[in-house]
Amino acid sequence: MRIIVDAMGGDHAPEAVVDGAVRAARAYGVDITLVGRQADVARELAKHDTQGLNLDIVQASEVVAMEEHTLAVKEKKDSSLVVGMRLLRQGQGDAFASAGNSGAVMAAALFNLGRIKGIDRPALGSIYPAAPNKCILLDIGANTDCKPEFLLQFAIMGTAYAERIFGVANPRVGLVSNGEEADKGSMLVRDTYKIMQAASQGDKPLLRFVGNVEGKDLARGLADVVVTDGFTGNVMVKLTEGLVAFIFGLLKDELTGGWLNKLALLLLLPGLMLMLPGLLLLLPTIRRLAKRVSWREIGGAPLLGVDGVVIIGHGRSDARAIQSMIRQAKIAAEQGLVQRIKEGIGNG
Repeated sequence: MRIIVDAMGGDHAPEAVVDGAVRAARAYGVDITLVGRQADVARELAKHDTQGLNLDIVQASEVVAMEEHTLAVKEKKDSSLVVGMRLLRQGQGDAFASAGNSGAVMAAALFNLGRIKGIDRPALGSIYPAAPNKCILLDIGANTDCKPEFLLQFAIMGTAYAERIFGVANPRVGLVSNGEEADKGSMLVRDTYKIMQAASQGDKPLLRFVGNVEGKDLARGLADVVVTDGFTGNVMVKLTEGLVAFIFGLLKDELTGGWLNKLALLLLLPGLMLMLPGLLLLLPTIRRLAKRVSWREIGGAPLLGVDGVVIIGHGRSDARAIQSMIRQAKIAAEQGLVQRIKEGIGNG
């Protein structure tokens, strides 16, 4: 298994990308191709113990910066992003991962890999961090304006992802709306409801549609795949990430802020020492909880609908997030995600 990584993509590249790649190679036993400026990548790689690891470097003289428009993908044909995507198209890797500009990654994927036959618009998916079950939300930003048939295709691709990556048999698909009733929502939502309902009927249904879901329903685990337009999805996932960070920050501030709270913690210290064995037993549970809601552990968003495995990480990714991004790419490639989407759309 070889993962092609854009070594120059992200706010902290190439340092964080190389660090994360080394960690991933060691943790998951994958071979990694780092694409970027040879001297810069080699300098970072020399800081790590790579004995026994298979990491190589492919030269790319240009970089598509985080603030650049997608037009740069056409202009910079020797950028790490374009060269890496070209390697994937040529079969020199099983997946591609980048923490670079998401619009540029999507453009490079479309230019070099093309869309899967039957898919009008690729979609970005994200594991929804506030759901009690494993749930993928899509689209989260690739398509702000959508048609009903786009959302149906998102649902089919999300179903393939939930089956192959989450291991969920017959995933439940929900459509984001402002009410559970079929006549609620915008014209887009109402029209999409009809075609999703039709697609879930018959002897060989394309998906298992459970109807409209409201924002609160995601946190109740009522669907495994949640579909919406890219504008709404992006707001939903960013708001949730912000709320998670706010809650943890608020708890920290409230527990440690003010002299009364500090005095209370001091007085509780002897009792806490007695509770130490129990707290140690709870540490694995606390770590699992932290991982479930951490964007660093999620790692990135799959770009579904292009003819190859592509994972897009957060632009602010640190080494841990890069490692998680590569893990996502490995799993998607191993599970044959692209082939499953082709089968779901009817051309596998």
